[in-house]
Amino acid sequence: MLTPLDIQNKEFKKTLRGYDAKAVDLFLDEVIEDYEKVYKENIELKDKVNLFSDQIRHYNTLEETLKNTLIVAQTTAEEVISAARAKSQNITDEAEINGDKIIELAKEKVRDVKAEYEYLRKEMFSFKTRYQSFIEAQLITLNNFHREIEEKSIVNKSTKEDIDKNIDEEVSEEELQYLHENKKLDNLGA
Repeated sequence: MLTPLDIQNKEFKKTLRGYDAKAVDLFLDEVIEDYEKVYKENIELKDKVNLFSDQIRHYNTLEETLKNTLIVAQTTAEEVISAARAKSQNITDEAEINGDKIIELAKEKVRDVKAEYEYLRKEMFSFKTRYQSFIEAQLITLNNFHREIEEKSIVNKSTKEDIDKNIDEEVSEEELQYLHENKKLDNLGA
């Protein structure tokens, strides 16, 4: 590309029938001036184009970075969501398993308590029956003993009084007390 200096330094050969040198020089001066303006404008526009190209490259790089960032963010979000779902599923599954274990343990405890209750109820019934039989037998024995005493007491009342008198006379008070205590003990054992 020609520069304004190239145009200015250009020299033409002179010929006989050539153009008017002054007119050519004036015209060339005008061309140089206009060309210089266009040339400067062209340089400025090239600089602007280069600047805009740099900015476009920068924005394209930024756009690519943002796209990659968005893709990474989306992938990360999907992974986080997937991990959260898996974790929540694990927690739910574990809770259900623990719940089932707790329910099974509770059922087992209920069975144990029921079995113990039945065992204690049978033992209580057995104890009640034995104790009732024992008390009834003791009542029968006591009634028989009381009846025998009353029968003997009527028959032997006079004999007993005589024996007691004879004993009282022959036995000291300590011995008498000892005999009465032993007699009470004998009555209790019968």
